Amino acid sequence: MNKALKTVSIATVLALSTMSLAACAKKESAGAGTQAGGKKNVTLDFVWFSDGNEGDIMKGIIKDYEAKNTNVKINMIEVPYKDLSTKLKTMIAGGQPPALARISTTELGGFANQAVDLSESNGGLDKYTSQFVDSLKPFYVVNNKAVAAPMDVTANGLIYNKTLFDKAGVKVPTSPDNVWTWDEFSAALKQVMDKGGAKYGLVWDYTPQRWSTMLYQFGGSMMSADGTKATINNDAGVKAAEYFKKLHDDGIMPTSVWFGGENPNNLFRTGTVAAHLAGNWMISNYKDITNFQWGVTYMPKGTQRSSVPGGKFAMAFKKSGVEKEATDFINYISTKEVNAKYTQDALFLSPRKDNAKLDYSFGKDMMEVFSNELANTVPAAATDWSRQTIVPKFSNDLKTTLSEIVAGKTPAKAGLDKVAGLIDKAIAEEKK
Repeated sequence: MNKALKTVSIATVLALSTMSLAACAKKESAGAGTQAGGKKNVTLDFVWFSDGNEGDIMKGIIKDYEAKNTNVKINMIEVPYKDLSTKLKTMIAGGQPPALARISTTELGGFANQAVDLSESNGGLDKYTSQFVDSLKPFYVVNNKAVAAPMDVTANGLIYNKTLFDKAGVKVPTSPDNVWTWDEFSAALKQVMDKGGAKYGLVWDYTPQRWSTMLYQFGGSMMSADGTKATINNDAGVKAAEYFKKLHDDGIMPTSVWFGGENPNNLFRTGTVAAHLAGNWMISNYKDITNFQWGVTYMPKGTQRSSVPGGKFAMAFKKSGVEKEATDFINYISTKEVNAKYTQDALFLSPRKDNAKLDYSFGKDMMEVFSNELANTVPAAATDWSRQTIVPKFSNDLKTTLSEIVAGKTPAKAGLDKVAGLIDKAIAEEKK
């Protein structure tokens, strides 16, 4: 063995020994000491990222939990979202997985093999998942295991300019029992443009995820239910793409968003656009609008109603040495009462079926409409978007293709055939 190789080998052995000792030390620390009643003192590392004020809200919940469980200390390790995946991979590779992490739908599949099955100690999979909105299940149930618990969810929906609709004399649906069809909605938007003075009828976020709302409403999907082939180019997919183009051709939607990347939020804020198809987080974003009145109504339907879900989840990790305590904490923050406090204060949608109506300080009625959209979402939406090892390999091409279809550069069928080819290629690579 040459000198350089010998040096590297010694260094490697020392590094592995250090990691092993550190892991042992952590487990010993986690289990060090007991309290009256025999409960061991533990510290749970909780890797966390924040989009807004939810980190502060969680700190308050943790404080309450620690007061009730004096043997447990929870150490929040806050990281920017862009660093989350790297942080978790580093901790796991170093033999020191965290007890807990807050993760998004993007990371769920990648860490599923390291996750504690939360259903095992909670009465089985059916009982555990029955607490949460059904459309979320494809995200957190992997190989018949509950690898995480939903904390908060997002949904796409319809925000409208109430001032313009009132001026045009157009009434929006006030019940899920009388939602518009897409043709009825298009006619209503034209009326708001003609009589209400709206420059445009609708703006739609420039993302494949938001466009797929129409895909599911028209009965389509990106992939088959078993994930073995692309379906985006079937009749339903083509009809959805053609209808999306028609909205532009009819002047209802501005071309500046899907051609030029103009921000639809800014357009809606001008007060000259009748409606914005966006996520529920825009309720918080639009709170400061004062130049017109706005609200949320039900999205139109195609052959069926649907939104597209997303959200954040809590995961407990194997080999942390504190799996039971981590599961207990997730069970606590998943209860109806604690989850209601968390989602209500952060202005999030709750994933719990029994928290569909919460007493939000702002937009209570609007959030209930978004919750209803989520409750009427088809399984294909979460099934498609949960396949995060495949979706990133074609999503940018789908966005570009949709722009080309809208511009008339590519027929809808030909464009979606091209995207379907990319999907099938990604699926084939996944199987290798």
